[in-house]
Amino acid sequence: MTPLSPHQPHKPHPDARRRALHAIALFEAIKGLAALAASIGLLELLQHDVHHLAMALLWRFHLDPQTHYPELLLHYADLLVGLNLRTMAPVAAAYITVRLLEAYGLWKEKLWGEWLAALSGALYIPLEIAHLMHSTTLVNAGVLLANVLMVGFLGFQLWRRLKPKPATDHESPSN
Repeated sequence: MTPLSPHQPHKPHPDARRRALHAIALFEAIKGLAALAASIGLLELLQHDVHHLAMALLWRFHLDPQTHYPELLLHYADLLVGLNLRTMAPVAAAYITVRLLEAYGLWKEKLWGEWLAALSGALYIPLEIAHLMHSTTLVNAGVLLANVLMVGFLGFQLWRRLKPKPATDHESPSN
């Protein structure tokens, strides 16, 4: 292995870039499939009395509905009753579609996939900062850091792909 000369720029290994894109693609696909499963589960839940199901769950595990977490469960169970499916279904479908398109585009190393992933990831950064300011936890900080690193990586990859290539010596006019 020869050391790099000052005139030789460091070129990253293409397999490392591909592995990173595949890892991000898998993560996005998992998010899309999890959203799909949650949407199907929510549709199934809405066919039942959710408050009654939550109370049965609390009773089964001998939990007091007046304590903090069981009370939260009941609160969110009651919110599901008023859920507007005409609003939520298209939003869920759009989210799932974007995540799966991102995953496909990144896996196939498509330029549009990198753009889509970078832009959609960047949209969440202000929300994650606001959430971190509201509730400062290691988990929230980790989510923000991971997203910033992912968007930064994708932005750098896009910059490298789109920057003009330097002219080589044989392309310059002869004297």
